[in-house]
Amino acid sequence: MTAETLSSEEALTTEETAHIVDRQPLPDPTAPVFAMHAGGKLEVVARTPLRSRADLALAYTPGVAEVCLAIAANPELLDVYTGRGNTVAVVSDGTAVLGLGDIGPGAAMPVMEGKAMLFKHFAGINAVPICLDTTDPDEIVETVARLAPTFGGINLEDISAPRCFEIERRLQERLDLPVFHDDQHGTAVVVLAALRNAALVVDRPLAGLRVVISGAGAAGVAIADILRRAGVLDVVVCDSRGIVEAGRTDLVSHKRELAGRTNPRSLRGGLADAMAGADVYVGVSGGSVPESVVASMAEAPIIFALANPNPEVAPELAGRYAAVAGTGRSDFPNQINNVLAFPGIFRGALDVRATRISEGMKLAAAAAIAGCVAVPSAAEVVPSVFDTRVVTAVAEAVAEQARTEGNSRD
Repeated sequence: MTAETLSSEEALTTEETAHIVDRQPLPDPTAPVFAMHAGGKLEVVARTPLRSRADLALAYTPGVAEVCLAIAANPELLDVYTGRGNTVAVVSDGTAVLGLGDIGPGAAMPVMEGKAMLFKHFAGINAVPICLDTTDPDEIVETVARLAPTFGGINLEDISAPRCFEIERRLQERLDLPVFHDDQHGTAVVVLAALRNAALVVDRPLAGLRVVISGAGAAGVAIADILRRAGVLDVVVCDSRGIVEAGRTDLVSHKRELAGRTNPRSLRGGLADAMAGADVYVGVSGGSVPESVVASMAEAPIIFALANPNPEVAPELAGRYAAVAGTGRSDFPNQINNVLAFPGIFRGALDVRATRISEGMKLAAAAAIAGCVAVPSAAEVVPSVFDTRVVTAVAEAVAEQARTEGNSRD
């Protein structure tokens, strides 16, 4: 999906995950997918030569001692004379991997290696996959904080809601470096970018759109929040039991807070009640939306059905009703994919040695992504993930916003 994960109740249950795992056939080592992953997708490559005793004396003992002492005397030199300033930790506990659910840290490793590949390919950032054998928020926070001197940024990945909210918040408070849960904010940034341009296509003001978000896990909460910060006034979020609204007594804490800042018309009921007359549907939940519910939306709606590989609104169905449609898939127009956001966001943050990734930096990233589409159309509201302008545009926008906020150390 957009988001490489379905979070919280949108992820598969433990029983469903176990069933999928149990019925997996033995891997065929000759199959292309397994052949690509054989031995892992990453390796460490030295950046400096090691051809002689002289090289060894500089790279390691005795010469390295001088660099160590210089850093000890001035910690600011750590980012100058080591790779820390261009290295990100990709941290997961394996509890919300793709749409597979809680498959554990070992099974999550191929995804984290893939994420590290994307960091390097698109933004030139070194990334190290770290899969933790614990789901306890205290242990995760403590472990990541202890590892922080090694990294210039922390990318949290595939950690289930609601724990992901607490883990990210506590690490942001504890560390003076960028901490970013991509399943939340990468998704949200790209959805906002797509919606900015889609609103231009349908000639409606962003603030006046009635938006329904299906899914109240990590991605859904972050999308609701960034749309509101961008000026969207009417955002309604639904979970598996219906509209997230203040009158419900079954809401966990993060949903109670969400109910307090969304649903301005105090709607009640299920997804069908929320969708009637809506201008925008954003799906980050899986499942499927009946055609009758899609047909009840406002004329020429915007539909972003982002579950992968099966969108909540099938592209053929969306095509009958939507003025603009997007999915998380690469085989349909308007692929809303996190890779449009996180490489450039971290590139910009690392370039100015930002102490955090602020809400303003996320908004700047969304605007930059949207700006890479010169003339938005129904077939193009976001650029291609292979558009080489995107990372540069996002990095520059994020870096400039960090400087404006006084959130840089460059």
